[in-house]
Amino acid sequence: EIREKLAVDLKSQCENILKKNSDNRCCKYVLEYLDTDECKKLSNDDVKIFFKCIRTGIDNTDSGLGCYAMTPTDYKKFGFFFNKVIRDYHGDISGEKKHVTNWDTGSADYDVKKLGLDELSMRVRVGRNLTGFNLPGAMDKDERIRFEKRMLPAFDQLIDKYGGKVHSLTPTFGDEEVNPNLISSEEYKKLVDEHVMFKDMAVDPYLNSAGISNDWPFGRGCWQSSDKMRIIWFGEEDQLRIMCLKKGSNLLEVFTNLNEMLKTVEGIGGIEFAMDENYGYVTSCPSNLGTGMRASVHVKIPKLTADGTDTKAKAVCKPLGLSVRGTGGEHTPIGADGTVDISPSARLFIKESEIIEKLYEGIEKLMAIENPTGVVNNIADKLSELSVACLSPSTSMAEKSPRSLNLAPSPVLAITAAEVSDESK
Repeated sequence: EIREKLAVDLKSQCENILKKNSDNRCCKYVLEYLDTDECKKLSNDDVKIFFKCIRTGIDNTDSGLGCYAMTPTDYKKFGFFFNKVIRDYHGDISGEKKHVTNWDTGSADYDVKKLGLDELSMRVRVGRNLTGFNLPGAMDKDERIRFEKRMLPAFDQLIDKYGGKVHSLTPTFGDEEVNPNLISSEEYKKLVDEHVMFKDMAVDPYLNSAGISNDWPFGRGCWQSSDKMRIIWFGEEDQLRIMCLKKGSNLLEVFTNLNEMLKTVEGIGGIEFAMDENYGYVTSCPSNLGTGMRASVHVKIPKLTADGTDTKAKAVCKPLGLSVRGTGGEHTPIGADGTVDISPSARLFIKESEIIEKLYEGIEKLMAIENPTGVVNNIADKLSELSVACLSPSTSMAEKSPRSLNLAPSPVLAITAAEVSDESK
């Protein structure tokens, strides 16, 4: 009787929320789920877990997704609900796709110098969670500490290979056990300013509602390698966020480094990443399922951000399959020089190798929109050089050759005017 009343109240809440925000997938599919046999057969304990999964979508009515898994098995346990949400969000109309993992890029060359760009700030990260632990939303303080201590032998092995150190925010391990990796608030602020560590999660209302930010700062911290190009966060939205970063031009450098580091971590005894047979790597948020990967670069687009915002950039990037963020991450401002962070939006039902390919192609198309006359100006400059060279009496015939002036077509020229126009709508 109590469960029936809760279901009626929940239906009413969801219906009211959908009147204001029809894009709230949590509420949309909760209404369907409550009438299913699967839902009605849930134990009382499972009902409590399900309410935790959907709480953020109820508390934060502006949510587009509005749900988090609390344990690695929730995607099966509440399968009807999550399957609806996941396939809607990730665009699987067929309802039959299964995720496939593949890092093989073959002989691909993704060096942005071919696009006329200099070195970029590049970062690739994945979210991972271990079997044998709850996901962060369901962890209490003791489990967060236990997870951190479980990772310490793994970090020792990473330090043996890559150097570096662990930076922990956990004040104490309890029972008067000292945390040898504890850092000061000043050190933490410095790491945040350098984008090495994540910010205080307690300020995020979505993570608060999901329980992910509970018990701050216990069980939170990171390991960073000596060369500062490899970082592992622990205790954020996922148990682990594993990333590689570098300033360079070849996107495959950070991609390959990350794959190598993941193999190292997975090879450590007792480390087993949670997987789902349909959705690939398990993550707290359904948006990150599959690869769990976000591959991003910082690019300057001063024309598209001339008004000081990323509004136009987002409108242009969406049809390109790209997400746009500020240089400090989500909900942060763009750079004063028009620098933004861009990354492919897809995570699930796409191979890892395809994500890095889409990032390169997205950069190419975006720069063609940012500088639609850039190629023409470049050719005009070369023709001017040719004219001067031909008029010079001291210039040899070989030096007058167009080939010697490197009049090769720019890779950006592969984007036709029609494509540029369509992509920018």
